[in-house]
Amino acid sequence: MEKQITSSSRWHTQLSAIMNSRKIGDGQVHWHPKKAKSGCKLSEGNGHFFERVLRDMAANGIHLNFRGSLSTSNYLIGLGSYDITGPAADVNMMGYANTEQIASGVHFRLRARAFIVAEPRGSRVVYVNLDACMGSQIVTIKVLERLKARYGGLYTEQNVAISGIHTHAGPGGYLQYVVYIVTSLGFVRQSFDVIVDGIEKSIIQAHENLRPGSIFVNKGELLDAGVNRSPSAYLNNPAEERNKYKYDVDKEMTLIKFVDDEWGAIGSFNWFATHGTSMSRTNSLVSGDNKGAAARFMEDWFEKKVHAENLDSQHANKSGTAKIPRRVSSIVPNINENRKEWMEVAASFKSSQGEPATRFSSVAKRVRNSLRLANRPRFVSAFCQTNCGDVSPNVLAGFFNDTGLPCDFNHSTCNGKNELCYGRGPGYPDEFESTRIIGERQFKKAIELFNKATEQLKGKVGYRHAYVNFSNLDVAQGNDVVKTCPAAMGFAFAAGTTDGPGAFDFKQGDDKASIKNILFYPGNAFWRLVRNFLKTPNQEQVNCQHPKPILLDTGEMERPYAWAMFYDAGMCFMVICWSIDILIGGDRIITMVLCCISTTQAFQILRIGQLVILSVPGEFTTMAGRRLRDAVKTVLTSGASKEFGSNVHIVISGLTNTYSQYVTTFEEYEVQRYEGASTLYGPHTLSAYIQEFRKLGAALISGRPVEPGPQPPDLLDKQISLLTPVVLDSTPSGAKFGKVKSDVALNSTFKRGDMVTVTFWSACPRNDLLTEGTFALVEILQEQKTWVPDTDDDDFCLRFIWSRPSKLSPQSYATIEWRIPQSAVSGVYRITHFGAAKALLGSISHFTGSSSAFVVA
Repeated sequence: MEKQITSSSRWHTQLSAIMNSRKIGDGQVHWHPKKAKSGCKLSEGNGHFFERVLRDMAANGIHLNFRGSLSTSNYLIGLGSYDITGPAADVNMMGYANTEQIASGVHFRLRARAFIVAEPRGSRVVYVNLDACMGSQIVTIKVLERLKARYGGLYTEQNVAISGIHTHAGPGGYLQYVVYIVTSLGFVRQSFDVIVDGIEKSIIQAHENLRPGSIFVNKGELLDAGVNRSPSAYLNNPAEERNKYKYDVDKEMTLIKFVDDEWGAIGSFNWFATHGTSMSRTNSLVSGDNKGAAARFMEDWFEKKVHAENLDSQHANKSGTAKIPRRVSSIVPNINENRKEWMEVAASFKSSQGEPATRFSSVAKRVRNSLRLANRPRFVSAFCQTNCGDVSPNVLAGFFNDTGLPCDFNHSTCNGKNELCYGRGPGYPDEFESTRIIGERQFKKAIELFNKATEQLKGKVGYRHAYVNFSNLDVAQGNDVVKTCPAAMGFAFAAGTTDGPGAFDFKQGDDKASIKNILFYPGNAFWRLVRNFLKTPNQEQVNCQHPKPILLDTGEMERPYAWAMFYDAGMCFMVICWSIDILIGGDRIITMVLCCISTTQAFQILRIGQLVILSVPGEFTTMAGRRLRDAVKTVLTSGASKEFGSNVHIVISGLTNTYSQYVTTFEEYEVQRYEGASTLYGPHTLSAYIQEFRKLGAALISGRPVEPGPQPPDLLDKQISLLTPVVLDSTPSGAKFGKVKSDVALNSTFKRGDMVTVTFWSACPRNDLLTEGTFALVEILQEQKTWVPDTDDDDFCLRFIWSRPSKLSPQSYATIEWRIPQSAVSGVYRITHFGAAKALLGSISHFTGSSSAFVVA
């Protein structure tokens, strides 16, 4: 900072004025010593006074940063972000359990986003938000092993939370329990490795970025980004309870804003309930869905905002040269504004024939970093998942695709069938547009909360964590004791939801095993025969899970040999389903496969001042989440320490650390829609969660430790993968990798909103994931000679689509589609593709190719 002040008296006056008038809105009050009209160099006496003032300020939690700003920071904060896109070809996507949903390109990239908050000499917590379907036990285990090797005991299962946004458009195969990786043909090492690597690197970034800063919290209602997809189940909750709430889904978004003492705002994380199912079960492009899109929009918004402010400063100082910003239309490149001349220039750049290339992640980094000051921390924004169990982003409700009629209210069927009942998003029939709209609605609400956040988080940083065996757990209910059940899935589990219907004539709301039901729904009778062939549930299990009609009694199967393999006293029920083809009319309709569900669940509370994060491994419905939050709040606010008051903010972090499917209320469970049928441990599952979280809450405020519970198994060395590796990539005779197969038309001119499409001869994207790189790039011509990266495959408007002419062909194509955004700068452009090809002997060679140039006017 400047070292010129008028006198020690003047210095004291300046400090006093600032301290008496500081505003906490952004955690800072700015003071500019260079504005003093006259002064002298800081004398030794003044220096001692300055040091004393700083010590006194620090003792009161007030810090002076290098820009001469005061803040009331009380934490160390650090954020990080890293690419976890993974294999964009051949791998089944996680979420819909649709065997035909195989990745074949990139909509936009997936990321791990992390924050660390620490007391300067005390506790710290880590929270990681993944653009992935859910947390994974084996991912958590391996990340913690790496953190232990690097940092010792600083980061452990106690204070690290890893959550998924629940996109249904990410590569699968990264969980260790096989029931969740059946459709990906088992474990997919590439999916697993890229997620573990990305989480570790995002945490390393956050750790290395730790600096003094402040955190602010804000809340607000977002009304048009989610609807209840199981309203008949919600209506089974007590009327007096429902009457306490305006809506049948949670409409509240909770946002925290991170403010660095030196740089100002550096990020935000928010929690809001809506499913990651704007992209349908037929989509094959890797995508973060609506929450991933919202994060991309907000990070771009902040880059643009800061870049514009920096340009204003440069203009005022008459120094510096502006680069062409990414997705910013306010800066015009240095090119003659004459379309005829543009077309003449474009005509001189023909498509390439394909050529070798070195690794090129730096190209994408140039695009992503084009707006950011070299020494400024990257702005990180995460849109986290909460109690979304019964909340759909398809806000136009469910309709039948063939008739256009609304789906049945209770069962989501038409004439007893559910296969054609689909929820419609706001952009129907365009799922990309629905994703954009729901993402944009969350993004706009987040900006509003971000700009108005004034309540500062203050107080301790703390955490509690425990593992609990959830099978046959005693649960106190008043003077009675009830139990959870061994895990089982009901018939409505196979029916799916309006976001992704199932097959085989299953229906939601199937809670009967009566003769009438069997007669009127013969599909269910058939599946009961299949179920009984595998394992007929004993009467104790039937009574425990009642009224759920059990489809898969995963905790009790014993034929043809022991189906329950116990790891450390029953932590995992391994369901060995031998391969059996079920045929109807000669057509195979299903193959029974390996299934495995863990009975050990992770419970965790993180605390940052008056913010409390409840890390849950499943998908809580709206009312289940409300009951859990209320129960924990009662414990925290009734404690003798009085640390928490009415201003405590409690958020549920869904799908965190591991995955245990759904959690409904007791009343919703009785209806047996999809969410109830997927509540594994019976009707008292929610009561068990509340009981265990109340224990953690009590331990948090009392300072008592908790029993760690049974450790979950590490099954990494037992994983099986049936996904075939890439054997060979090839091109037709006379064509090189990267050669344009289908180019833009000669002398093409496009306008904003048009789609530009180019196809290249390519190779399998699994050869090199291009992590922190790009498969596709839009470049703009500067000064008629230099191609500058403008947009990469992490942009919502650019799609990388990969395909083969036939399933077993070694040849493949890369089609790149660019929907020209309204913010595009007029000029000369081209589209470039990057890839990596595998030779028969296994060597990998990188290549690139570019389209002919074209004009955007």
